[in-house]
Amino acid sequence: MDFNSSSPYPEGVISFLDTDLYKLTMQCAVLKYYKDVPVTYAFTNRTPEKKLSRKAFSWLEDQVRKLGNISLSAEELNYLKEHCPYLSPEYLDFLSEFRLRPRDQVILKFVPEGVDTGAETDIGDLDVKISGVWVETILYEIPLLALTSEAYFKFMEPDWTYEGQEELAFEKGIRLLEAGCVFSEFGTRRRRDYHTQALVFRGLTKASKEAEKRGFHGRLSGTSNVHLAMRFNIPPVGTVAHEWFMGTAAIVGDYQKATEEALCRWIGCFGEGVLGIALTDTFGTPEFLNAFSKPITYLEQPSQITERKLSTADSFISTAPVVGLLKKDGKSYADVFTGVRQDSGDPKNFVKLMRKFYDEQGIHDKKVIVFSDSLNIDRCLEYKEVSEAAGFQPTFGVGTFLTNDFVNTKTGKKSTPLNIVIKLSSADGNPAIKISDNIGKNTGDKATVDKVKRELGYVEKAWEGGDETARWGREEDAAKQ
Repeated sequence: MDFNSSSPYPEGVISFLDTDLYKLTMQCAVLKYYKDVPVTYAFTNRTPEKKLSRKAFSWLEDQVRKLGNISLSAEELNYLKEHCPYLSPEYLDFLSEFRLRPRDQVILKFVPEGVDTGAETDIGDLDVKISGVWVETILYEIPLLALTSEAYFKFMEPDWTYEGQEELAFEKGIRLLEAGCVFSEFGTRRRRDYHTQALVFRGLTKASKEAEKRGFHGRLSGTSNVHLAMRFNIPPVGTVAHEWFMGTAAIVGDYQKATEEALCRWIGCFGEGVLGIALTDTFGTPEFLNAFSKPITYLEQPSQITERKLSTADSFISTAPVVGLLKKDGKSYADVFTGVRQDSGDPKNFVKLMRKFYDEQGIHDKKVIVFSDSLNIDRCLEYKEVSEAAGFQPTFGVGTFLTNDFVNTKTGKKSTPLNIVIKLSSADGNPAIKISDNIGKNTGDKATVDKVKRELGYVEKAWEGGDETARWGREEDAAKQ
């Protein structure tokens, strides 16, 4: 495997596996329960000052069209069979024949700023609309975000190089591993490009080997990017996204029951203790915990529960206790899930809330908290200390800090990433929303957001560290190596 700055990987996205693991696991669950449900997705640029030229837009448009040429290779299928045993045979058969249809399902629009001259140098905003049935459109989000970031830094801010990326990742990895952190690379969606992510992960794997030699207690769990995991011959790691909860809620139409329904169907698809990291903040963590505390409702008895081989992704990290897979009566969702993921709001308050919750539930197993919200080294070390003091096993999904950390070679200042998201906007004709634990991350139809907040008794929250316009610093900041 040859990753170097003189022979980068081809531009764009050329594999279904060049995505985060949770898109495949959610597609598997959607195929089982919601395969005919129509959906739409909406794009948001939380850094609106970062725009595209018409030339950049044309490149992006061409790359999105090329997504229609992708199919699953025999090598990729064999990899999934070997390393992702939780993906059902029915799903793998589906994926083997699956094709994206961007000409029918994706509308990209360039919205010029000011006078539209038609020139390649015109600057404007990007508008993205995705529509189709859920199982066929769920894989667009990650490649479209990655391609948008690639377009921006290819045409709008091209003053950067690959030089030093592998070494920088190695240094970051050593610091985290020496401090005893367990972490994985989560940086696909806002990476500079695929080659950057590959260089970064190679630097991290070298750091992992060096850390093992030095006797450090930290551990690199892997990467959420399935294609990179395949190239490095390791299992991918991942959790679940807001999309699963958002879509289920929009389909069910009852937000007081939606979270439990989403948890119930996740276990119905994969079994107890499998892919067992639950995301808490889609409609606010208090509402999630209300459902998490309830006894499991079994839609069916998955045949794999007592037979399936555990993977890295099942428990997320090997240092966490493995939840038993044998069913017994009276267990709650909180009992069987390995832990939870924190993705918005104040992480330290979240740790306190989760400690109180597990204590009140009489759950004394050492549970996992996965932190994944705009992490850097200092935040990882801070949250590690707080979590361990509260009796948790912390682990960290570090993304943009690893895969889009560059210096502008002209100014010497930080070259800041885009903060862009694509979220489910409707399912089965109903608005799909996300509330989260930080007002800056609310998405979806405002009237529905307000209605659901009233129904759930949601208490508005803001966190001083939650400025979505400057998640990874500002361009005036001096570069920090």
